[in-house]
Amino acid sequence: MSREHRPDPFAERSDRAVHPPKAITPTPALTQDDLRGRRVIVGAPGLGWRYDLRADEKVVQGSRTYVPVIPEQDWYRAELEQVEVFAPLVPAERVWIEKLTVAREVGGPVDGKSRRLVSLDAPPEQPPILATESLRIAGRRLVQVIDGVERRDLRAVTEVYSSANGEICIRVATELEWYRWVWSGQYPKTLEVPARLLWLE
Repeated sequence: MSREHRPDPFAERSDRAVHPPKAITPTPALTQDDLRGRRVIVGAPGLGWRYDLRADEKVVQGSRTYVPVIPEQDWYRAELEQVEVFAPLVPAERVWIEKLTVAREVGGPVDGKSRRLVSLDAPPEQPPILATESLRIAGRRLVQVIDGVERRDLRAVTEVYSSANGEICIRVATELEWYRWVWSGQYPKTLEVPARLLWLE
């Protein structure tokens, strides 16, 4: 008598195979124009990096070029409520733009764990990771991929769960709704999305 076969609920359905979205490749801000509203990373080689920031247009003072940079929460609030926010000027050589590029293969498992070593000279490329492969998902940036079309600027509001019909899902909100929740206390409008369609940025 054969044992009953139970399908893995996290396995990707072959009839709806999803190709990964583009990866994030940090690109020096000095090489880019039209920075307003772009996602940026700031920091210094060997010290570390800050993410979830937005830029404004470059400013030249004397012989130096700077980029006004603000946390995304403040950027969304300024855009929605049309208020002025303070944007510190960061030397342009310490700012990288999050540019979308086709993902490359990166290092595989190390010592039985899924890790990879990076250089400290610049922010590392961020390849997309299928949402179901992450142990923690709430609050993370997500990309939804349907028929090859990428929908970005989403945040996970829940961890992975089983929906009423047995589908493995995550509730998501737009980033505007996510950040408005912070400054207003108003719970965000969310959408239940099959986890197999979602990737961590």
